[in-house]
Amino acid sequence: MLDSIVLWNLNLAAWITIVTILALFLSLLFTRISEDIAFLGAIAILGLTGVLSETEALAGFSSSSVAVVGVLFIVVAGLIHTGVLQWIVKNILGTPKSYSIAIVNLMAPVAALSAFLSNTTVVALFVHVVKKWSVKLGVSPSKLLIPLSYASGMGGVCTIIGTPPNLIISGLYAQESGNTIGFFATTVPGLVCLGVGIISVIAMRRLLPDRPSPEDAFSQTSDYTVELLVPADNLHIGQTVDEAGFNHVEGGHLIELIRFDREIISPVNKDEPLMGGDRLVYAGAIEQILSFRKQSGLVSAHHPVFTTDNFSQSRKLRTAYVRPGFELLRKPASETTFEKDHHLTLVAVASKGNKILKSPRDVRLNVGDTVLLEYASRYSGKGAIEGLAFTDDADYITETGAKTLIATIIMVAMVALSSLNVLPLLHSAVLAAAAMLIFRCCTPSQAMKSISWNILLIFAGSVVIGNAIEKTGIATALASGVMNLCGSKPLLVMTMMCVVATFVTEFISNTAAGAIFFPIVYHSAISMGCNPLPFLIALMIAVSSSFATPIGSPTHLLVYGPGGYRFSDFLKIGLPMNLIILAANLLIVNLLYPIGG
Repeated sequence: MLDSIVLWNLNLAAWITIVTILALFLSLLFTRISEDIAFLGAIAILGLTGVLSETEALAGFSSSSVAVVGVLFIVVAGLIHTGVLQWIVKNILGTPKSYSIAIVNLMAPVAALSAFLSNTTVVALFVHVVKKWSVKLGVSPSKLLIPLSYASGMGGVCTIIGTPPNLIISGLYAQESGNTIGFFATTVPGLVCLGVGIISVIAMRRLLPDRPSPEDAFSQTSDYTVELLVPADNLHIGQTVDEAGFNHVEGGHLIELIRFDREIISPVNKDEPLMGGDRLVYAGAIEQILSFRKQSGLVSAHHPVFTTDNFSQSRKLRTAYVRPGFELLRKPASETTFEKDHHLTLVAVASKGNKILKSPRDVRLNVGDTVLLEYASRYSGKGAIEGLAFTDDADYITETGAKTLIATIIMVAMVALSSLNVLPLLHSAVLAAAAMLIFRCCTPSQAMKSISWNILLIFAGSVVIGNAIEKTGIATALASGVMNLCGSKPLLVMTMMCVVATFVTEFISNTAAGAIFFPIVYHSAISMGCNPLPFLIALMIAVSSSFATPIGSPTHLLVYGPGGYRFSDFLKIGLPMNLIILAANLLIVNLLYPIGG
């Protein structure tokens, strides 16, 4: 039925697919809908409208490339829990004598690790160490964290398993042509682009901002916490903190009530009664809180309860960065049960390195903000909080030993078996994951927790959308349009595709960009009678070359908060970086795989 209705040389199924993809783009750009839910919705629309059959709509979940990604999560879990990655992070950076050497020492090993492991995992492990390293070197963390993120993206391009788009594009190519792309097919082009990237970062170092670390705003907690004592003759004794008006003050809020017998009440319930000798701990704007002290009949206690270096052994302060998906991005803490649910108190908030001088419980947080949380010690190490990256998580270094060596051997064997074509990549990865479990490099529970199901759903959705673009004729139509615009000039076609792909991947998942552009690039190459392989290798590099916006890559968001960056910081160095890597990409691919034109 759908195939019989044609609009502008495309049938109704094609237009439904186009509208679905546009809606997907818009939801990723302008809403807080998570990527996995957006892709699941796109799959549902394509299935319910009859664009894809039930089997086709579910094909992404049985894709070998999606299975490879899932299995690799377990391999990485083995490397983490045996201390392999932490040992590398701890011992590899050294003490360089100049900024240029520091950039090489940082970007080269990060790129090497990212060629075989999850970029996000590698950056997450390095972030906190790099911040400490920057203090040792006497430079701002903001001078090092953008290069860290860039290195992970460029390093990931260097192997087929290094970055999600490579796996997606190679899987779709095998499905279309029956041929496989070699494990190291992208290594030489990737290394050239990496080398150009490292040189470019060093040359453009002045474009990197010199910003204070967000934690600097929390360097001394006595700067923003005030302890006030309820004297025995205070008029409000016997009232609740709400009746006395003590729970919320202008510019701050009550975070703890400490009884005369040292009982600590936190968070403080509004119905908590006041007694003589109680100590009230406020966080917020100091001057306003001290002004409140005079009005309320309270007196200053003999010392602040909290300092960074010395505070009650029953309490613990932890700093964290806000990431996408955090529940307080939608509502301030005062309108939720967040503190009660997680047994903590939100003490302070900093944005772009500057402490926000208002009640933190009334702040609507943004991605990249830094928060200071106070726990009772018995709760401080329990459970991750979705959307928060704690700065002290990377301090955990697993003790190295025999299992460290075993996990390393397993990883090397997996790469060797696949690259030498002894076994397909999926089989090699499955064997490696099984070996990690057999040799107890990680437990089954750790393996299951390591699997990022939302990423797998995005992968599956990307495959399905790519299939829809091809099935409905959109790929062929766009390929013909590009041919009409550029003529039969392969180099011009490759350049246009890479330019558009690089632009698009600044705003949406590079996995999605790879899946969407694959059928277009593939059919364009076939239409010109060219080998599609060089076009696809150039596409792999292009969709991973997102340097100009912090939303262009998950690793950019990981460093955004710790670096105290602004959106414009990425634009300043990212736009020239995009052009440089694009030129290097096109040059090296055409030198290695001459296509004419």
